[in-house]
Amino acid sequence: MADAPKETLLFVDDEESILEVASEYFMAKGYHILTAENGRLAVDIIEKEKIDCCFTDINMPEMDGLELAEYIRTVDNTIPVIIMTGYPSLDNTIRTLKNGVVDFLIKPVNLNQLEICVKRVLRERQLFIKNIFLTQEVEGKHRIENLNRELTYKVEELNTLNRIMTDFATIDSSFDLFKRVVDLSTELTHADEACFYVINEAIQRPVQVARSVAGGNGGPPPQQKHSTASCVDEEFACSKDISQLIMDNCDEDKPLLIHENGNVRGVPEAIQSLMLVPLNIRKKVFGVLAVSSLNGDVRFSEKDLYYMSFMTNKAAYAIENVALYENIYENLLQFCYAFVRTIEARDPYTEQHSSRVTRIAIALCRGMGGSQEEQDILNVAGQLHDIGKIGIRDDILLKPGRLTDEEFSIIKQHPVIGANIVECLGLWDREKNIIRCHHERYDGKGYPDGLAGENIPMLARILSVADVYDAIASDRAYRNRMEESKILEIMYGGSGTQFDASVIDTFRSLYDQGVLKAINETSP
Repeated sequence: MADAPKETLLFVDDEESILEVASEYFMAKGYHILTAENGRLAVDIIEKEKIDCCFTDINMPEMDGLELAEYIRTVDNTIPVIIMTGYPSLDNTIRTLKNGVVDFLIKPVNLNQLEICVKRVLRERQLFIKNIFLTQEVEGKHRIENLNRELTYKVEELNTLNRIMTDFATIDSSFDLFKRVVDLSTELTHADEACFYVINEAIQRPVQVARSVAGGNGGPPPQQKHSTASCVDEEFACSKDISQLIMDNCDEDKPLLIHENGNVRGVPEAIQSLMLVPLNIRKKVFGVLAVSSLNGDVRFSEKDLYYMSFMTNKAAYAIENVALYENIYENLLQFCYAFVRTIEARDPYTEQHSSRVTRIAIALCRGMGGSQEEQDILNVAGQLHDIGKIGIRDDILLKPGRLTDEEFSIIKQHPVIGANIVECLGLWDREKNIIRCHHERYDGKGYPDGLAGENIPMLARILSVADVYDAIASDRAYRNRMEESKILEIMYGGSGTQFDASVIDTFRSLYDQGVLKAINETSP
């Protein structure tokens, strides 16, 4: 195996004999040798060739050895420079040290001694270069670690901001929105308490509408976190005393951060760190979020303040959207109720029928363990279940006698008409399906689609029982109220055929308890 090529040595001297002797000796030792007669020629070589070590005389024409040493130091400070001179002096010695020269040899130089010098400085150069590489590697590692930390922080920040935006995008009621603001505040900042206050020009002090107590330092553990919401300004231990502080700062658009409470005026002693963040709607302060750290180690930072400001900004948009939605929803609901009242006004026998059916259906749903959401859906669907009758002619709708098959086929269109009316409003998909299906029978013999069993929405099955019960228990245009025994015979006899048996079981229980009778007696 061939030996690896040795290093390249550059000899610079205006004495040709020295160059010849040095070249011949070190080439025999396997080194690659370059020579130059002065510093200027040496510069040309250094610009083109890779040099591992340079030997140079001091006194030379055009560029002397010290100038060459300075040039080499600026170009590549890893190249060792060794000065050879026949006229040593203290001044020259000092100048060589200033120029980064690693050794100073006096002519005539013994070739063996010169080789020892070469081996030593090249060995030192390798250590020096290795040290530089290690230093660069450590610096590079530190840079990577810093970049990773910065990237991790940015990712965490983006995740936090994205979570805030996502949370508020899905809230559809003002109550839930205020509650989410305070709960998210304690969670993101590890605060002990967060309260949201509404500011109104007509009142003298802020009204607290939501509060959250979380498991920050000095508070209960995270699993005990709870929140409350109220329209009354309740006197809580740490938040009750900051009303004036809020009023003093609520006109400012900029949030207030008290990083360390050193008996700051208006801040209770129990609060160690505090953020007051205004929530502005249409350039007016609508409310203030107060986030507190009590006796623990948590101290809020500018980053926490940024998150809270970002959150109140998004909450402001959500509040406007919720208010607009709730206003539109309420207006549409009242519009539909007016439709129903118009229908009932046409037929005095069915007056308040929709209200009674709704109350009975909600009672049945509650008795079957239905959720509040399901009861709310029945509240709308029950009130609007007969809205489709607005499209039925009076001569059919108000006919005192029995309907012909053709007339009954027209009457059977009212669930579809009602569902189409509600569908046009674009708000109540589940309610629309209940309205369409409230005349379906459990045995599949109902209308308009002939659905059976589990294919009929559960809430529609409940509404069907309530609708039929009120219809036969009330005076109608073509007959008087049925006798109680006949009513129960129809209701109980329809279990499993016309009605869902589980709904009839609940109906029987509520009837025996007197709940249904109480609903009829208290109807307006």
